Parts: sequence; C-alpha cells; structure tokens
Amino acid sequence: MKKEYIYTSLAVVALAALVIVAIVYMPNVTMQDIILWYKDNLNYGTVTLLMAIESSFIPFPSEIVVPPAAYFAASNGHLNIFKIVVFATIGALIGAFINYFLAKVIGRPLIHSFAESRVGHICMLSSEKVTKAEEYFEKHGAISTFFGRLIPAVRQLISIPAGLAKMKLLPFAIFTSLGAGIWNIILALLGYWLSLFVPEADLFNQIEHYNQYLTYAGYALALLIVVYILYHALKKKSK
Repeated sequence: MKKEYIYTSLAVVALAALVIVAIVYMPNVTMQDIILWYKDNLNYGTVTLLMAIESSFIPFPSEIVVPPAAYFAASNGHLNIFKIVVFATIGALIGAFINYFLAKVIGRPLIHSFAESRVGHICMLSSEKVTKAEEYFEKHGAISTFFGRLIPAVRQLISIPAGLAKMKLLPFAIFTSLGAGIWNIILALLGYWLSLFVPEADLFNQIEHYNQYLTYAGYALALLIVVYILYHALKKKSK
C-alpha cells in the first residue's frame, strides 16, 4: 500500500508538471520550434522526456522523437541506436505509469470530467476517446496493453482503462514495455533507413511522409488482432 501511495504521488506530481507545460507553453509553441529544440538538445535524456510526454495524455508524436534520434545516431555516431530504443521505451513506460496510477486513484468519473475540461481539450482528449480506449480494453483484456501500444489513437490512452480496471502492476509494466519496445524498434529502423539516402534538410518531411504508412500498418494490425480474437472465440463456441 505504501509503495502504491508513493507511485501515485509521483504520478500526480508528474501530471501537474505536464499540465503546466500544456497550459503555459503548448498554445505558443509550434511543432517546428520543438523540432529545432530537440535537434539542438538531442541526447538520451531528451529522448526519455519526450517519449514520457508522448505516452501520457499530452498529444505529442513519437514519430518526431525516435526516427530523428536513430537518423543522427546512424549518420554521426553521437548516439547508439540500441540505447535510443531502450531509453525511448523507458520514457514510454513512465508516461504509461502516469496515466495508469491517476486512473487507478481518481476513478472513471473524474477521468471523463478531465477529458471534457478545457485542459483536457488542449491535450486533445475527449470523453469519447477515453470510452473507446475502455471498450478496447474490455474486449481484449490485459493483453490489450501490449497490442494497444502498436495501434494509432489507442497507444497513448490504453493505460487509462488498465488503471481503471486495477490491472496488476507487473503484467501492465511487462506488456507496456514489450509493446512500446516493438513500436520504438520500428521507428528506430525507419530513422536508420532514412539515414542511408535522405539529406538532413529533408528528414522531417520524409518522416511525416512515411508516418502515414506506419499509421496504415497500425490499423491493419488492429484488424488482424480483431479477426484473430473473433476466430478463436467462434472456434471455442462451436466446440
């Protein structure tokens, strides 16, 4: 109980910091500003920080964090691609813990109230999005924390229904880390591949171009998962 209290307190502090950032800075900062800052301050710490933000409820694309880091690691050797994946996954787990513990402690009504608040809308949240994440979790169970990390529009929010359902912490951490790790490997491979033929000036345009294919792949994966689950459910029912 004491450990859970400590984790929850840390999550609340992290939430407060992220909300302050969202209110004070996000309306005035463009994505280009973030990209330039990230490029000038690229290290394992900034990779972890931005992936923690991306994995929480604040809208921030992982596609502009991991691929550029892998690109510059491959082109100038300043960073190690393997370590980039590790620290990006740690950041994703931190952000997931924030959502998990807050949902677990404050409960469903307050989560939905926050989603419909002004700050929630700044973070591009809505009660409808939270409900969709809950429905996905209910349909697919605990394993959804793994598959959900690979699916667009579900990836950032899947930790909330896991917290509301009071999923055990260890399975949550393992499934989240595995799903986030696979996604980060895919993004790192994209960055490495782009380093072979894309000039630095055109990097972010190319990332944005290929990101749509990653999105399509995520939706295709979601469809395959649904078909797989339905097949086994119907097979079991027929038996």
